[in-house]
This record gives sequence, structure tokens and C-alpha cells, in this order.
Amino acid sequence: MNATHVILIFDIGKTNKKLLLFDEAYNMVYESIEQFQEIKDEDGFDGEDIIKLKDWMLNSFAEIMQNKAFEIKAINFSGYGASFVLLDDNNKEITPLYNYLKPFDKKLQDIFYADYGGEQELAKLTASPILGNLNSGMQLYRIKNELPIKFEALKTALHLPQYLSFLFTQQLFSDITSIGCHTHLWNFNTKQYHAWVRQEGILDKLAPIKKSDEVIAVNFPLVPQPLKVGIGLHDSSAALVPYIHSFQIPYVLISTGTWSISLNPFNQSVLTDAELKQDCLCYISYTGNPIKASRLFAGNEHEQEIKKIAQQFNQPADYYKTVEFNVVIYKNLIESGSLLNADTYEEAYHQVIFNIIQKQVTSTNLVLHNADVDQIFVDGGFSNNPVFMHFLAAAYPNKKVFAATLSQASSLGAAMAIHRHWNTQPIPNQLVQLKQYFY
Repeated sequence: MNATHVILIFDIGKTNKKLLLFDEAYNMVYESIEQFQEIKDEDGFDGEDIIKLKDWMLNSFAEIMQNKAFEIKAINFSGYGASFVLLDDNNKEITPLYNYLKPFDKKLQDIFYADYGGEQELAKLTASPILGNLNSGMQLYRIKNELPIKFEALKTALHLPQYLSFLFTQQLFSDITSIGCHTHLWNFNTKQYHAWVRQEGILDKLAPIKKSDEVIAVNFPLVPQPLKVGIGLHDSSAALVPYIHSFQIPYVLISTGTWSISLNPFNQSVLTDAELKQDCLCYISYTGNPIKASRLFAGNEHEQEIKKIAQQFNQPADYYKTVEFNVVIYKNLIESGSLLNADTYEEAYHQVIFNIIQKQVTSTNLVLHNADVDQIFVDGGFSNNPVFMHFLAAAYPNKKVFAATLSQASSLGAAMAIHRHWNTQPIPNQLVQLKQYFY
């Protein structure tokens, strides 16, 4: 029996760490998932246990290489953004991987923006709202000022996806999908690092940029042919790759989870001050193009509201999954604007979604503005929610609204980004399954 040709993907989220294998038709043929306890940094703030993650990746790779059912042709990586691994002269980790949710010192932040043109100007040039440590460049600025001995020992700062790649290649690279995502590092006007990066002595500590679709040939023991190893992608940009390949007619993708992120690969207009204040930002695709995006904390709001109405109507927390779209309730909401005294769980739940959709439309319109788009795709949790999908279709009567089904989007995107280096087959046409919703 011949071994199946596959690509191995490490997909590292903040919660789930995955090893996946995809065959040449991009079917997932193997999956392993781990979760690790966070550890505390020197200030007692929880963050990634980078050494445990490294050991798991190297050990699980060695183990899967023994599986005779698969012949691994390539490896790539998808990882969460806004996180740096800091290495010394010997490429050893010198600090914890700091959590991007860690509060940023207000005085230090004020000094930074006073020195570099103010919040508004820097946010506009770097297409990054002011987000503290979530602007990953600020993490390096903080270390320089608060931990100068560590900064002196720092030779190379790698964003997490490129560190994952380094573990297998021992080569140091930066990648535009990580640099370009709300880091404060990249000047979108000049298409190079912002001047502050050089002035603070940080540019010398960043690895050279390598194209996201390139690979490094690496020899491994007992493997007859070198494996093609990618340099890793930021997970939000990786998740868009299957859509970029599958659809040429302009669209907006609303990727839903805890955050609802509206992404428009066809809108490359410069962010305005007003858009930045409304949580707009730009990602950069794996091909190097800016992607206008807006964010809404919709999944979090949904979670809080369903707890309230479950308690109110004495139903289990997931009862909302049984609710179907009711056109009569919808019309009452449109006419009145609200159902202040909902008599049933169904009415209350329609009210919850009605409120979320109003905010979602405001958020999505930020990336639809000045863009000729007539298709909206929704993936993630809300794509399986008929009430949300019908409400969204009603809110956009002149556009086609689809629920998109695509499992493991970021892993699949990381595999597809280096397709030409490992896969002898054409990319399948039907990777994304669509279901259109109407009102």
C-alpha cells in the first residue's frame, strides 16, 4: 500500500495547539490537539509556555514521521499574532512569550506617542488602532525601556509563526502577514518599517523578510528527500487564503467567533481617522496586499446575552440552537425597533440577534465603503445560526449573503500558501461550501 502524500501543519492558537495532515486534495487525514497550562511571567501575568510548546512540536513531529501511512512532503505553520519570541546570540529564548493582553504602562505609552507624532498620526500610518501590547512592536519598545539588560541580550525577535518555523529550519525570517497586522511596525504608505523602528534600535533585531509563499529545503534524519518548510503565517491572514483562491468576484468575509471580523480583500483605501476610532485596521495578505478589516466583539456579546435569557426563561444555556428564524417576530422588531417585554424565549432571542446585527452592519459597512462588493460570506459560529443569517440577509437586500463552511481555515490556508512547492494536483474548486440566505 502506497503512503499518502501529505503536508503537515502546526496550527497554534492561544487555546488549542494542533498538528494536522492534509492530502493533495486538501482533505484533512490526521489531527492531534493539545492544550497547555499557561505559566506566569516575571510580573505574574499568564502567558504561553513556549518551552512546553516547542517540546510538544518537536516530539509530535518525530512521532508522526514514523507513521508509514503518510509521506510528509512539506511543513508549514499558522499561529496567533501580536506575540514575539526573543532569542539571544545562540538562538535561545531569553524571556517568556509575553501575553498581548498584558496591560501597557500608560506613562511609557504617552512618551512613545509624544516622540513619534501622536496617536492619531502613528495609528494612521501603521493602520493600527491604539491597542497597547496588542501592537506587538510596542512589546519591543517596552522591553527596551523596562528590561534594558534583556534588550541588550536580544539578538533576534521573531513573531510566533516564524519562531515555529525556525524550530524546524534553524533559519531566522520575518513575514509580512505578521508584521502587517496591527503591530505599529509597518508604514503602509512607504511599504517599509516605520521610522521609529530604526530610531529605537529595533530594526537591527528583526530578521530579514521572506515571502510568505516561499519555502526552505530541510534535511531530516531518515528522510530520503529534503522537506519543504514554510516560514509560517499569521492565523487571521492564513484563514483568508482559501477564499482568495476560491473566489475572484469581490466579496467581504465576516469571520465570526468571540470577535466578528469583517475582511475586505478588495478595499485597499487608506484608513481614515474615523475608521481607526471605530476599530478598523489593515491586515496584509500572504501575497503582500493590504486588507481592510473591522472588528466587533459580537460573539462575546452573544454569549453574555444568551446566559441572561436562558435564566429569564428557565432554559439551558444552548437553547438558542433550537430557535429558527421567525418572520413575524422579525417584522415586529423592524416596526417597533425593540420588544421590550418579550413573552417567549424565541422573541427574546430574536431581540438579541436584532441588536447584534445593527452593530454588525455598522462594523461591516466600514469595509464595504467605497468598494464594489455584492457578496458577503460568513464563516465561524454565526454561519450556523439561521436567525443571525436571515437577519443579515434582510439587512443587505441588495447583496447575496452566504454561510460559508470551511473547517480548519487557518490550517488549510497555511497549506495552500505553499501549494506549488509540494502538491502535484490543482487546487480543488469546491473547498468552500456556500449556503445562500434570503429574507
